[in-house]
Amino acid sequence: MKERMEHDSMGEIAVEADKYWGAQTERSRRNFEIGKGQEKMPCEIVKAIALIKEAAALANRELIPEKMTEEKCNAIVGAAEEIRKGDLSEHFPLVVFQTGSGTQTNMNVNEVIANFANEKAGKKLLHPNDDVNRSQSSNDVFPSAIRIAGAEKIVSCLFPALESMIAEFARLEEENAGVVKCARTHLQDAAPIAFSQEISGWRASVEKDRKLILTTLPDLSELPLGGTAVGTGLNAPTGFDTLVAEKVSDLSGLPFTTAKNKFHGLTSLDEVVFTHSAIKALAADLWKIANDVRLLASGPRTGLGEISIPENEPGSSIMPGKVNPTQCEAMTMVAAQIMGNDMTISLAASQGNFELNVFLPVVAYNFLQSIRLLSEAIGSFTKNCLSGLIANREKMKENLDRTLMTVTALTPLIGYEKAAKIAKTAKEKDLTLKEATLELGYLTEEEFDKNFHPEEMV
Repeated sequence: MKERMEHDSMGEIAVEADKYWGAQTERSRRNFEIGKGQEKMPCEIVKAIALIKEAAALANRELIPEKMTEEKCNAIVGAAEEIRKGDLSEHFPLVVFQTGSGTQTNMNVNEVIANFANEKAGKKLLHPNDDVNRSQSSNDVFPSAIRIAGAEKIVSCLFPALESMIAEFARLEEENAGVVKCARTHLQDAAPIAFSQEISGWRASVEKDRKLILTTLPDLSELPLGGTAVGTGLNAPTGFDTLVAEKVSDLSGLPFTTAKNKFHGLTSLDEVVFTHSAIKALAADLWKIANDVRLLASGPRTGLGEISIPENEPGSSIMPGKVNPTQCEAMTMVAAQIMGNDMTISLAASQGNFELNVFLPVVAYNFLQSIRLLSEAIGSFTKNCLSGLIANREKMKENLDRTLMTVTALTPLIGYEKAAKIAKTAKEKDLTLKEATLELGYLTEEEFDKNFHPEEMV
């Protein structure tokens, strides 16, 4: 393997000749062999940092053109665009578990941009710190990258997945209008409900969760860029914070603004915690929905069996013909992962000691994993489960006819205690509600038939 010598403020170090990273990246690569097989820094963070470098170069070009020449600006923009396209992904080897500020990943991007641009220019045009990192610090770049990457992932992946799921629920509601079944509370029989009403509850939960996540985005989209090292804006030109946020907005197509208080923006992650909490609320609702679906589909002969879901793959290596609700299981496992991620993010966010939080990479990793996994799980559940969900209407009617809780329809006529007596008598003697009512003498057959209409109880 051919190597070249790179140097930083600590001296020289050998780097693979065909890689664009430099000395600081190489030191981190050697010193943090923690999770190197799996827990790499998310590509979304690398791309968000590259976007910041591009926005910063454009802002510096306007504010300090004597320092950020047109040639340098164009070189940074060109290299940053290559990173954002994913064409230089092999040059970002660092893991999540590194310095808590994310400094080494920030420098990884700085070094790749500088070395790539210098190779293209055929000369030493850019310095990773003096040019690519101009008017910035890792301390304001990395928390901004978390916000940018999170907002972009929510808008581009999570919201479209939710919209497809909501549309599928709406279709199922329409398809099952007028189908009445037995509701259940405490896992026990309850009053009748229309299946479309039950589905509408699922749909409304997801719609509400989408709205809650949407309300978090304005705060998440406040960037502490321009605060530099400790929030004071040291070495950044006047107006850089506002202008760089405008450039980020232009490049991303999303409405980012400058954080009103950079000291808060560098040390606090409350906006990320808030957004992830809304994502966790969505995960909790999806867990509930997935459980409802798999319980309603339980069987095929000894369960509830009120719905059928697609039979996607064999369910057992020993029991022939067994098919399991695997999409429901996948959804609930993802939800469990997100619950764990929320705890990690919450604990990490509490570690904003003095002027900087030093748990940023692990927050970025868990935040983006939650958005990605949930987006993919929603898409899979919608496509491979909801789209093929069918109501077993005969089974629903059978269960509705057998339930004792339809006696509630008689309560206004005969009172709670007599209605309860009818239900208990029917259960003890294995009678229908009508048979129990007539045996107890509470109503005549004509009175019972006139007032007992379970299908009208919804």
